[in-house]
Amino acid sequence: MKDRDIRDNLATEQYLMNNVKFDEPLVLFYIEKPCIIVGRNQNTIEEINSDYIKDHNITVTRRVSGGGAVYQDLGNLCFSFVVDSDDKNFGDFKSFTQPIINALHQMGATTAEVSGRNDLLVDGKKFSGNAMYSRNGKTFSHGTLSLDVDLDVLTKALHVQKDKIASKGIKSIRSRVTNLRPYLAPEYQDLTTEQFRDKLLLELFHAQTLDEIKDREYIVSAADQKEIDKIKEQYYYNWDWVYGKSPAFTAKQRKHFDMGTVDIRYNIENGKVENVEIYGDFFGMKDVNDIKQKLLNVKFDRDEILKVLNQFNLDDYFKGIPKEDLGKLFTP
Repeated sequence: MKDRDIRDNLATEQYLMNNVKFDEPLVLFYIEKPCIIVGRNQNTIEEINSDYIKDHNITVTRRVSGGGAVYQDLGNLCFSFVVDSDDKNFGDFKSFTQPIINALHQMGATTAEVSGRNDLLVDGKKFSGNAMYSRNGKTFSHGTLSLDVDLDVLTKALHVQKDKIASKGIKSIRSRVTNLRPYLAPEYQDLTTEQFRDKLLLELFHAQTLDEIKDREYIVSAADQKEIDKIKEQYYYNWDWVYGKSPAFTAKQRKHFDMGTVDIRYNIENGKVENVEIYGDFFGMKDVNDIKQKLLNVKFDRDEILKVLNQFNLDDYFKGIPKEDLGKLFTP
């Protein structure tokens, strides 16, 4: 797929799985601009560094499959296999990913292997996470292939203070991660992500050129695209799906300033503020209950909370504490 937005690609994948009949397994490859994709049962806020992803324009969405949060950028290649469902094979990631492993072996990454429940490793380090989803007689297994991902950004974008958020969401397990490029044979060291994709396609289909398999390509029609756009709006661009589907959780943040300590505690339901408490030894002419009342039922989102705070002269409530610092304290 040529699109570079994870939300568009996930919607296309979901549409093809549910609406198009194929005589053989469907193979999809796609490449994304910087993004984070959380698993179906995760607490989105718990998995991301909200300030960092806002400042660096990183897209966040939720997929329909389970598993943990992953970071992707243009140095990553996503793959997906869509097949007829077989209950016995659901969760059997090895059967889906073995063709990828075989292709990587042909490209020189001979230590690549399937490990644990759903990871692919090379020299014991993770370069791929995988997830699976089944519906209406079809199953897709999709995963990542880190060719040359910016690992520094990955560690910052997915870093959250452990004592800030508490929920019952399924938490990601952070593993030692690596890129595939150093493990490929010399002739593949300079491949772009697109060239890496094309080489994998040739290995998977045992072909010499892409022209040999051109007749097996599926072209998305205008009618298809209209339905894909509906899925995009229903799911992947939809705040309620991405954040509101998170399990109930609590969030807290406390900081000491020269003019006193402020301690904020939230209860969040369906992605919105159900209750908020403000504690501390700060001084103010006005009662913070004014702010608390305005925050109720607001989306637990930095921009939405800042809109509320901007309605107040915060110096009347937190004397001598800079507005910018309070904004960071109140927001995820």
